[in-house]
Amino acid sequence: MLSWLRLARELAVPVIAGVMLLLGWMLSQGDENGVPWWAPALAYFLSYAVAGAEPARNGLRLALKGRFDIDFLMILAALGAAAIGEVVDGGLLLLLFSLGHALEHYAMGQARHAISALGAMAPRSVRVLRSGAEVEVPVELVKVDEHVVIRPGERVGVDGRVFAGRSAVDQSPITGESMPVEKDRGDEVFAGTLNGDGALEVTVLRVAADTTMARMIRLVEEAQSQKSRVQRAADRFTRIYVPIVLAMVAFVAIVPAWLGWFPPADGSSVWKASMLRAISLLVGASPCALAISTPAAVLAGVAKAARSGVLIKGGAHLESLAHIRAIALDKTGTITPGRPVVTEIVPLDGEDADRVLALAAALESQSSHPLSRAVMAAAEARDIDVPAVRDLVAVKGKGLVGQVDGAMVRVGALRLFRSTDETSVPRTALDAVERLEGQAQTVVLVAEDDRFVGVIALMDRPRAEAARAIARLQRMRIDPIVMLTGDNPMVANAIAREVGIHDVRASLMPEDKIAAVAELAKRFGAVAMIGDGVNDAPALATATVGIAMGGGGTDVALEAADVALIRDDLERVPFAIALGRAARRIVLQNVTISMGMVALLIPLAIIGWLPITLAVILHEGSTVAVVLNGLRLLAFRDPTDQHGVEVSAPTHSRAVADVVGATDAPGAS
Repeated sequence: MLSWLRLARELAVPVIAGVMLLLGWMLSQGDENGVPWWAPALAYFLSYAVAGAEPARNGLRLALKGRFDIDFLMILAALGAAAIGEVVDGGLLLLLFSLGHALEHYAMGQARHAISALGAMAPRSVRVLRSGAEVEVPVELVKVDEHVVIRPGERVGVDGRVFAGRSAVDQSPITGESMPVEKDRGDEVFAGTLNGDGALEVTVLRVAADTTMARMIRLVEEAQSQKSRVQRAADRFTRIYVPIVLAMVAFVAIVPAWLGWFPPADGSSVWKASMLRAISLLVGASPCALAISTPAAVLAGVAKAARSGVLIKGGAHLESLAHIRAIALDKTGTITPGRPVVTEIVPLDGEDADRVLALAAALESQSSHPLSRAVMAAAEARDIDVPAVRDLVAVKGKGLVGQVDGAMVRVGALRLFRSTDETSVPRTALDAVERLEGQAQTVVLVAEDDRFVGVIALMDRPRAEAARAIARLQRMRIDPIVMLTGDNPMVANAIAREVGIHDVRASLMPEDKIAAVAELAKRFGAVAMIGDGVNDAPALATATVGIAMGGGGTDVALEAADVALIRDDLERVPFAIALGRAARRIVLQNVTISMGMVALLIPLAIIGWLPITLAVILHEGSTVAVVLNGLRLLAFRDPTDQHGVEVSAPTHSRAVADVVGATDAPGAS
């Protein structure tokens, strides 16, 4: 219904102008019946005024500054037709020109609406817990760290982290995921998403103006004002081309008639015939379609990207994505999510794996180290009762020691035990440590009194979709794909092998990453850098296109990047590149259509084979065609995605979430 109302509003001007033009023509046929001369003249004047008001205002404003645009050409053509008695043709020109603009504005508005409608999804107020009671508060007045209650079936009004409760949340408006995502304590939720059948209590992370949805809308609006290289070239061409068209029109209007060329077959005035040819040339040579060919595709492409979980900060960056030939990726926080997980438990001396984990979790429950959180998550996932600990002591850089059920329990790296008695570590434990460290895993030993009960291995596992994303990029003939990381070579190579990356550069400082990106750009041309941390920001800024992980990425990385992934999903990268390539193809198609039509109409107009009416129909038809062609990007689906563009990555329990490859033992500084 709203779509039809918008279309009706856009069509109001051409409809009114058309009615006035038809009325004027009918009244002009009634001279013999006593219709006064001023009646059709008034109707024609109203038709011209309604259809020509906006182009006249825009065209004259620029003409006074010495610049001539397409609106100026159309007004000039219409007035020229009226001056030689072709009032109906001039009115029809303005009518069809306004109709073309109305359809163009409506189509472009559809693309803008794809994003701006998101703003209406977020509720205007939320229930905030204040002094133990729920208070209805406008979202603009909600403060960071306040607690908001979200009932089943409600829209989420804030960006926040789940403090209590569990539910499935439909995130499709923000991240493009087709299936609801399970949310539990510690998971992040976004304003504008739809809560499922569970109640949630959410801690506010961002004020209303800084929510992910607000940033999406703001960036899409900014993208409309940022022009791509092709669009800037088209603008430069138009500034030169329009004066040339005016000179050609003046030549065609004067010289042929003066020299007696192209005499009219019906014996009518040679000057009138020349003026008709000149007006047809003015219409046919106007580059309306060229002017709109790139903005239509860029706006649709940026809108589609945002609805699919990718923020592109301008048309220039969408265009640059199409030219990417090499990609560099950070490891921690990008290929891996930056949170460790327990990957293996090796019981020793006949001990049970659950008891090994319970003893470790007892000590780790008092630590905030990333590995400690991973051990606790694993115990929680197995529903293990964690015993209490007393007299806990952290041995800096080595591990933890404490009393559990009257026994002394030690949890830590091998150096914790070797610092006291090297011979006390049994061969079975040393073999397990050697095997697991050979796989680039972090190893924690667990001992109860003088008995070693087990070994726990932890690792920052690759994201579930990382290998698929790398494979898709390789199918798109992007080569090389390089891992740039500050981690040690053994860990870096282990992760790289798992996801299918063959070029690894480890132990890098931030300046080394900049040099690596610059070297890739020199060798391969356009290069993309994908990262999430403060140390990645300089490399993101150096790359042709910097891509930041928007979910867990730092504000510095997001500011330095040209593209942000709202959800930390690496499969959005091949999608974004494929979208950029599709946008480039459509822009080239649009330029070909627009310039091809101009090349066809100019010679036909010069030799007098192009009536004004036909010139207007073909001219405006090509304009509408390029707009509709550009809007095809709103329905874009990446052909390289074997799972479908809107398919979400598998969700994991907190115990098997991927994590940073930390090599220090729990309790290390």
